[in-house]
Amino acid sequence: MRILIVGCGDVGLRVARLLRGRGRIYGLSHSPQRYAELRAAGVIPIPGDLDDRKSLSRLAGLADIVLHFAPPPGEGETDPRTRRLLAVLSWRASLARAQAGKIPARNKEKALVYISTSGVYGDCAGAVVAETHPARPNNTRAKRRADAEAQLRRWGCRPSQRLGILRAPGIYAQDRMPADRVRKSLPAIVAEDDVHTNHIHAEDLARLSLAVLFQGRANRLYNAVDDSGLKMGDWFDVVADHLGLPRPPRLPRAEVIAAVTPAMRTFLTESRRLDNRRAKIELAFKFRYPTVRLGLVG
Repeated sequence: MRILIVGCGDVGLRVARLLRGRGRIYGLSHSPQRYAELRAAGVIPIPGDLDDRKSLSRLAGLADIVLHFAPPPGEGETDPRTRRLLAVLSWRASLARAQAGKIPARNKEKALVYISTSGVYGDCAGAVVAETHPARPNNTRAKRRADAEAQLRRWGCRPSQRLGILRAPGIYAQDRMPADRVRKSLPAIVAEDDVHTNHIHAEDLARLSLAVLFQGRANRLYNAVDDSGLKMGDWFDVVADHLGLPRPPRLPRAEVIAAVTPAMRTFLTESRRLDNRRAKIELAFKFRYPTVRLGLVG
């Protein structure tokens, strides 16, 4: 089994450690400074940059499995990085067909798992959202992810190519939480006006990615969310309690939104509660950290 991880950040390295001993693992990286870290996780570094099409040629035919965890660019409404990646994967598929009769067994099927964002659902006014809910992204960050999903779905419809998509909300871990915000005692929204938020521990997201890879249905979408079901201010309270700090003050919605960055504003103006029953039923997935309180302790 040959596996390519595109986007070797926190979740990518966790996946690599879970896969150690199950095959040869490659990791695309444009930073030589990270090669030692990748090797320590059992990953063979492959030089390349999703913003440089020519640098991706060595990916053609490299792996049977692609774990695509790389984010889109920081601007625009489309994801050219995913387009470039799929182009080189499709180029290999075309070459293999042209060499009929000489195709190694490992080239007969390709599998790809992509981590998207729950932001593609847009604002749902606090409603419970299953995977059948239409995607209505209303900011450019979410539109870029929706574009990537559309590209990947077209790729996954081709013969011998299998796709799984995870829509992930706020990813956290003990070293990945809004600690600075809480330390600065920045205000949260009063409970009655607050938005619903969703979370998943980075380790559970890594585990769920592999569950989708090995057990998921072809071309299937899964919400990647735990059972916490918190509002945004309650999440900040959990972090404060974990750090032994005072809980953030609460202010009216308009005052808080007026004082935050544009990026944070998108999170404070969208409210939804993700349904995770599909992952639990179809994949029989059991969360190691079913709530953020347990995740921060563990």
